[in-house]
Amino acid sequence: MIARGEGSLSKHPARLVPLAFLAAIGISTVLLMLPAARADPAASTSLVTALFTATSAICVTGLIVVDTAHWSDFGHAVIICSVKAGGYGIMTAATLLALLVARRLGVRTRLLATTEGRSLDMANIKGVLIRVALIQLAFELVVAAVLTIRWWSGYGRSFEEAAWQGIFHGISAFNNGGFSLFTTSMEEYVGDWWISGALAFGVIAGSLGFPVLIELGRQLRRPEHWTLHTRLTIIGSALLLVVGFVALLAFEWRNPATLGPLGVGEKVLAAFFNGAMPRSGGFNSIEFSALHAESIIITIGLMFIGGGSASTAGGIKVATFLLLAYIIWSEIRGEPDVVVGRRRVAGPAQREALSVALLGVALVVVGTLLVELVTDGFPLEYILFDVVSAFATVGLSTGVTAAAPEPAQLIIAAWMFIGRVGPMVLATGLALNTRQRMYRYPQERPIVG
Repeated sequence: MIARGEGSLSKHPARLVPLAFLAAIGISTVLLMLPAARADPAASTSLVTALFTATSAICVTGLIVVDTAHWSDFGHAVIICSVKAGGYGIMTAATLLALLVARRLGVRTRLLATTEGRSLDMANIKGVLIRVALIQLAFELVVAAVLTIRWWSGYGRSFEEAAWQGIFHGISAFNNGGFSLFTTSMEEYVGDWWISGALAFGVIAGSLGFPVLIELGRQLRRPEHWTLHTRLTIIGSALLLVVGFVALLAFEWRNPATLGPLGVGEKVLAAFFNGAMPRSGGFNSIEFSALHAESIIITIGLMFIGGGSASTAGGIKVATFLLLAYIIWSEIRGEPDVVVGRRRVAGPAQREALSVALLGVALVVVGTLLVELVTDGFPLEYILFDVVSAFATVGLSTGVTAAAPEPAQLIIAAWMFIGRVGPMVLATGLALNTRQRMYRYPQERPIVG
């Protein structure tokens, strides 16, 4: 039995990812159940609350069901350590699974993949793990340093308090964790360029992914040498940032509950900051439940797309979304092949993108229906918003998650887990199951549309 199980895991190593995440969630849940994790020893923490918070932290989501003040310093430390561990696990697991897929390819295809994947050393897994850890730590320290100096010099906090807050939010930002030590997240700092800028920088950097960050470090000034994956991620990320910024600025400019009361400069900053957070950041400096319907719809779309592959961001991923756009464009033009940057996209990659996107849509629909069945009094678009936020591990909320009954919270927790490990495992499984046939069936064309 043991040998059979080991063979199964060896053949399908992607199965290890959800098992590892489940184990980490279990450990974090136990720690959060301890009396030392509560700010008020007389208070209690239910199993659902601890499980939900642990899942949100390990899956680097940021959705919460109790106020931040519920947790003690020990509880906050457990949460942020879980975020860091989850972020590191996501980046390393996704990167190593990508390397595994490349190794399982045929010899000729593998050589092409090696040429296109210059940023990763396929023979040095230990080196990959170390580089991921160093990159993660470097970005966290940069963001933490800026935040610490700002809170210390600009808001009169003691250096120790400022440093703790800077470290906590620096880790949360780069890992797209969305957790904050403040009850209203970043609403108090809506007009602070240093705090908003540092957090947005961390979130955007974390959402690009380890392979892209490595390649940018080596080829920043030579975009003509970027791999196809890096090009898709950079172009897609830039476009989505612009869409989020322009949409919030346009639709919320006069909204008295969001951008309306702010000055012009603060409106620009708030629109950029909150437009970047649907990438999977999870912080907010305006109240998302007060957004106009147009802004909510666009934010849902941005959350569903998410960030880059092998990053701490969630969603179906930017490269997947852009690849679907290229597939549609090629079909409209009647092109026999899907070509991106003078590179022909393989058929299996196109089918993988379609599978991930359609299954993502199905999961969002099912999750929304399930939550709607066990809740009452919430608008459907608010429920949809929080379900997409959970699936895409974003952490933004319209208030449904915290106010929903425990059955709904358990559903949302399950969707955080599925959204975190599902697309990664599915894409890897599809790639590893690709096989060559020595024959083809007769072709027939059904009516489409």
